[in-house]
Amino acid sequence: MPPTAEVYIQATDTDPDLRALAVIEETHQHLLEGLAALTEPHEELGTAFSEQLHRFLTATDQTLYAAASGADETRLLVRALRTAAGTIGRHVENLAASADSGERVGAARALAGMLTVHLGVERAVLLPALAALPGCDLSTLVSDFTTVMKGGRLEDPTVVDVREIPHGRRHPRIFTRFARLTAGESFILVNNHDPKPLRREFEATHPGGFTWEYVESGPEQWQIRITRVAGNA
Repeated sequence: MPPTAEVYIQATDTDPDLRALAVIEETHQHLLEGLAALTEPHEELGTAFSEQLHRFLTATDQTLYAAASGADETRLLVRALRTAAGTIGRHVENLAASADSGERVGAARALAGMLTVHLGVERAVLLPALAALPGCDLSTLVSDFTTVMKGGRLEDPTVVDVREIPHGRRHPRIFTRFARLTAGESFILVNNHDPKPLRREFEATHPGGFTWEYVESGPEQWQIRITRVAGNA
């Protein structure tokens, strides 16, 4: 039986996944309220809100999308969401550059519509899929999401040793780390077997966007340097 502090009743407010989902819901609602105000002619896109929206897109990509990108069940969904997020980011920049009041209101309404649909897909499809994904710890992902939203930085280890992590939980950890690399950055993956299935997942998820270099090839331990290539989304 787990320690008392870890006991909870699933699907109640003691369930850590439900508490995590509530955090995301609150963030979504705050963003939509901020955008709704921008559709009024006298309102302008403030720097604080613009930065918050960009932080949201970054936090979501580095946590929720990253964890889901390596799974067959959610890979195509994440690809579509990342494409939509890129479009939203460009519309935020266009809105910030709009000087004409009527043009700005139109841009704000278009952005509000896109973001409403985008957040709806996250809530209705992505989050339930993540909660059901083997090896995915939703509460930890949302904790990391909150850290980025508050302007903090996540721990970025140069070595990711997964040998002590149960097999079903390794890939979400690895893809989450990769998502925080900038072009040219890398980390060393340490494993107790040659992770060929992981490499195939990377090829499916980030085609042409990474390099895979064996630093050590068994027989007891494998080390692979995984590097992000410029231009990969």
